[in-house]
Amino acid sequence: MQYKIYPPEKLKATVELPASKSISNRVLILNALSLNTNPVENLSDCEDTQVIIDAFNSDSNVFDVKGAGTAMRFLTAFLAGMDGEWIVQGSKRMHERPIFPLVDTLRTIGADIEYLGNDGYPPLKIRGKRLKGGEVYVSGSVSSQFISALMMVAPTMENGLIINIRDEIISKPYINLTAKLMEEYGIHLKWEGNRIKIKPQAYKPVSFKVESDWSAASYWYEMVSLCPHSEITLLGLQEGSYQGDANLVNLFKDLGVSTEFIPNGVIIRKVGKPTKKFFHNFIYEPDLAQTFAAACCFLHVPFIFSGVQSLRIKETDRIEALRTELKKLGFVLSETDSEMLEWDGERCFAEEDAAIDTYDDHRMAMSLSPAAIPFKSVIINDPQVVNKSYPNFWDDLKKAGFRIQS
Repeated sequence: MQYKIYPPEKLKATVELPASKSISNRVLILNALSLNTNPVENLSDCEDTQVIIDAFNSDSNVFDVKGAGTAMRFLTAFLAGMDGEWIVQGSKRMHERPIFPLVDTLRTIGADIEYLGNDGYPPLKIRGKRLKGGEVYVSGSVSSQFISALMMVAPTMENGLIINIRDEIISKPYINLTAKLMEEYGIHLKWEGNRIKIKPQAYKPVSFKVESDWSAASYWYEMVSLCPHSEITLLGLQEGSYQGDANLVNLFKDLGVSTEFIPNGVIIRKVGKPTKKFFHNFIYEPDLAQTFAAACCFLHVPFIFSGVQSLRIKETDRIEALRTELKKLGFVLSETDSEMLEWDGERCFAEEDAAIDTYDDHRMAMSLSPAAIPFKSVIINDPQVVNKSYPNFWDDLKKAGFRIQS
């Protein structure tokens, strides 16, 4: 399946963004741990969140998380502490994504988890029981979701949990998001430096409404950065959000986009010229790296990104995917080491009618679809991958005036 996308003559629209996937996935776990009978308002309708909903509503003890890495990690920790025997499996790519840092840590505090395929990787057999807890040491340089998974189940452990984090913490705002949401559900925790201490305690049921997704907003910011005199109203975003990707408000200033907060969202406008060169460490916002790589290339702004090492273990190797697909459009990116991605302005001949491969990665599809603006059209292969986080993305593009041929 392919979509060919053509840009509007003028970009001015109002968009109702999807609910935050990151918040939805965490709140579903917290709701279950608190035995909350109140339904969560405005849950994300994306595939990743639906996987967790389906697991909680299932009568089976076999859970298929498909390509949802968050669900795999969160459910592994959650089920390890629940009475019963469970199998958690996923897509072929999911079975290539390492989970041993989480499993090894859970085993040290009493978890009974068996690898059913290759050691260190899903699928898993979990024999759940109350975990004893204690003190663990984990690397902060692999995935913040391992730490978030441990944090959320820590209050249910017999002795609570002390998490000592080694190395530099990547995606730290996501750990902060987990902590803030746990506090909303009545949990007291102590986070000092690289040490998080959580005593045994009970979650309290609360009513909760999920805010809109700042990661989803990033693609609209990218589009506005490419369109003079453009203006988009994005509904459901909150000032002072717990979401780390809300930092895109500051980052897109360098690409000429202003943000005005209104009671029910933001208005973003193209107001100025972009910076001559863009530098940023994406260690705290790795999900924004693809968007900024594409935006900078399309604006002809050379860039140096650091802190992108976690992109290699996402839905695909995002660094290699970006280099391959942007080269089709005439941009030659280089990798100076495993943590850095750079474009110095080097160009090559763009393929005629280039078709962008998406690698079963929603962010590849959404971050590169704005190429339709500078190139007058772009072809996106397997466009349905956006269902992972933003199922209405293509419909919203049409409402904003884009024309899509299938």
